[in-house]
Amino acid sequence: MAIEERSRVITAQAAADFVVAFSHQHGDPVSNLKLQKLLYYAQAWHLAIHDEPLFRDPIQAWVHGPVVPSVYQHYKDWAWKPIEDTPAIPALDQRTNEHLEEVMGTYGTMTAYGLELLTHEEAPWRNARAGIPADEPSNAVISHEDMKAFYRSRMNG
Repeated sequence: MAIEERSRVITAQAAADFVVAFSHQHGDPVSNLKLQKLLYYAQAWHLAIHDEPLFRDPIQAWVHGPVVPSVYQHYKDWAWKPIEDTPAIPALDQRTNEHLEEVMGTYGTMTAYGLELLTHEEAPWRNARAGIPADEPSNAVISHEDMKAFYRSRMNG
């Protein structure tokens, strides 16, 4: 059973490939800013629902919201523009696929700015940036425990 559970943990880049490809398939390509927020919500809700991370890569509390630095670097040339590269949707297990589709159904229609504002209102990003001025860069990591506790408190109401 433990091996099966570990096999469900994917890379942040695989999750990003899913989100970018899904967005293209639905005619609404994402920017790097929006992608970062969608990865954050995918990770946060996975922790809350399944009690394990979706991916191991850290998420940092940057000025404009949560960011997975490795994925940000991969797509940084797109800046604020929609990502035009269209990766193939990675082969993921059914639970992971369904989870990412649900995240896209819930958050995918929001704007990048709307997602940024939403993350700024929520405790995990705010806790990670405690004491850091709003416009000051930071590499502070948003803790899995903060994400899990906050989003579990939002489940079923």
